[in-house]
Amino acid sequence: MPLTDAQRAEIAAHAKDSSPTRRPTVPALEAMLYEAQPVLDHGFLRVVDYMGDDSAIVQAARVSYGRGTRKVSEDAGLIRYLMRHRHSSPFEMCEIKFHVKLPIFIARQWIRHRMASVNEYSARYSILDSEFYLPAPEHMAAQSEVNRQGRGDVLDPQAAAEVLDILRSDAMRTYSNYEKMLDTEDGPGLARELARINLTVNTYTQWYWKIDLHNFMHFLALRLDPHAQYEIRAYAEVMLQVLHAWVPQAATAFEEYRRGAVTFSASMMKVVRRMLAGETVEREGSGLSKREWDEMMATLKG
Repeated sequence: MPLTDAQRAEIAAHAKDSSPTRRPTVPALEAMLYEAQPVLDHGFLRVVDYMGDDSAIVQAARVSYGRGTRKVSEDAGLIRYLMRHRHSSPFEMCEIKFHVKLPIFIARQWIRHRMASVNEYSARYSILDSEFYLPAPEHMAAQSEVNRQGRGDVLDPQAAAEVLDILRSDAMRTYSNYEKMLDTEDGPGLARELARINLTVNTYTQWYWKIDLHNFMHFLALRLDPHAQYEIRAYAEVMLQVLHAWVPQAATAFEEYRRGAVTFSASMMKVVRRMLAGETVEREGSGLSKREWDEMMATLKG
């Protein structure tokens, strides 16, 4: 189960508490606060705190003293302008904090996003749970022939079952040895910081992850991409729902100008202009490499 009974009781207790505040709050996000959203087989993601809303972005951009009297449409227009022209500082005024339970191998990808504050569950201090990520058969695929870090065709059912047995047995065996090494009565009583090194990277860990809105959207832009690994993309999809609940105007602008947009190089733009002028342009005379040409044509063809 993604959550233990003790965790559910703790979350329920948090949800009952409320405090009066003069700070702006977002009803849609307040409704999601503390609630654990399941991800993968044993993982979850939940919002534990946040600061700011759409109006905070506008307020920072205008350096005003409050929400102001401008129309919502004007505020939305300003947010779209800021997003379109990649003004980052106003978006940095908003922050959000997540509690995430995720496999270690995904945590090692995730931590590459360095513009965040992270506090991870300490396996030097505490004992990790015997929970491991095991991919569903539809997500078990062979190595891609064109992408060195991606997946290709899905394995046939028999091969997928064999791989799943290997992953499960290896994880259970190493965790059993982990417990034996920690045992102070019938085992060596090895230090936790050493015993953990034998665990598989599909073991689950947990952390608190706090980030500002600008860098949060950068994370989403990369991890929602179809080329991102499925497992981290699963977390990003849930976080996108959080983004829309928290800052709907900024989220709409993000979808328009970041997630749904493309970037062309200066050389690509020259080629596009030549095409628009009616010229027939071939790759050999375009000044682009084969890979750049293929990427540009794939984008233009949709």
